[in-house]
Amino acid sequence: MANIKQILVVLVTLLVASTCVPVSLCAKKPVFSARKEDIPYIKCQVCEKVAKELYQLVEKKKAQFLPKKISEYQIIEMAENMCHLKKEEADWIMKIDIVEQGDKLELVEQEAEGQCNSECKTIERTCQEVLGNSDTDIAEYIFSFKPSIDSVVNYLCKDLTNACRKKPPPVPKDRIPGEPFVPKPSKEVEMEKILRSMEGMPGAPNMQMYSREDLMNMKNFGNEKADDDEDEDEDDETNFPSKLAKVLREKESKKDDWKEKIAEGIKTASETLKSHVNSVSNRMRHWWKGIKASWTNKNSETVKLEL
Repeated sequence: MANIKQILVVLVTLLVASTCVPVSLCAKKPVFSARKEDIPYIKCQVCEKVAKELYQLVEKKKAQFLPKKISEYQIIEMAENMCHLKKEEADWIMKIDIVEQGDKLELVEQEAEGQCNSECKTIERTCQEVLGNSDTDIAEYIFSFKPSIDSVVNYLCKDLTNACRKKPPPVPKDRIPGEPFVPKPSKEVEMEKILRSMEGMPGAPNMQMYSREDLMNMKNFGNEKADDDEDEDEDDETNFPSKLAKVLREKESKKDDWKEKIAEGIKTASETLKSHVNSVSNRMRHWWKGIKASWTNKNSETVKLEL
């Protein structure tokens, strides 16, 4: 009961805070789209990359669950999210830069995440085309056979799909170069993770009217140090009594504690809701698998009787 009350307090606080954002701050970012003409040149590389990333994610998850084992459903869920930028499993896409080298396009991994432009969208679209309906198959392969990373790459890119069965065509000389890779500020990365963790929370859809830039531009958000400096300058200029300055600093300190509690509440609420969603999803998949198995058995028995 206490957890539910905490979640409600956090959501109400966020909704109240969101109504204080000035309309002038709601600036829209340019919308980028995938360059479909580039997909044939990077298809094989994207397939190899997604296979390696999925394998590494599964291994990381296994280490976290020890001594327990992760289920096949958890691996399927990871595979389904590998090519969707809004999901955590697809963060690898944000670190890739498409570089033209001679008559080839090379995927170059960067140290930090970059701004998502047309290259980012192109990689996402290519990943979706490559993985397609094979996400469940590759997940079952990893769960059942516990293969090496090279085996996962070969199975996905040469057996399940034709992504790497032949060499990519040469890049046309008149191809228009893509945008330069621009690293994303660490504050923006942190804000995106917070917003992403709120997806699916009751009441959270009302927060979608403000982008991450809007929230970062909120007055006093993430810039408490600058606010403290401004308060101190104003105190010096107007010669306020020292006791009043002390009171103001104490109020700022309480405001910082309040923000930390909100952030912690968001994290706790997110983890609780995700746990419930995963539990329900696993039960539904298990139920559906049982139904399919019973249908298969009935059909096989019918065929035997007819023979």
